[in-house]
Amino acid sequence: DVQLVESGGDSVQAGGSLRLSCEISLYTYSSYCMGWFRQAPGKERVAVAAHYTGMATTYVADSVKGRFAISEDSAKNTVYLQMNSLKPEDTAMYYCAARRQSYSGSCSPVPIAYAYWGQGTQVTVS
Repeated sequence: DVQLVESGGDSVQAGGSLRLSCEISLYTYSSYCMGWFRQAPGKERVAVAAHYTGMATTYVADSVKGRFAISEDSAKNTVYLQMNSLKPEDTAMYYCAARRQSYSGSCSPVPIAYAYWGQGTQVTVS
């Protein structure tokens, strides 16, 4: 069974930075779309960024372009979300998700497309 564990959430002031980590239990870290999603209270879960393992970023939400970046360390089976210039509207629970995808290319930003989810890590910006 695939498991994801997020970490790195915290409370920060506006303008600050955080790096979220997501460690995924995979025998082989390949052929997956890895995505970061967030959900604020009372709102839908939305994609922040996503990429196909071993490839460049394939999706970044307009609301975070230029501020957030997704990256990976395949040796550690870990995907990161670097968040800079944080704003109060970035406050949310952040989730890491994985989707098995045999073909490389674009990764869906739709939450329902992802079968595996972490427990979430809270980011609060004030």
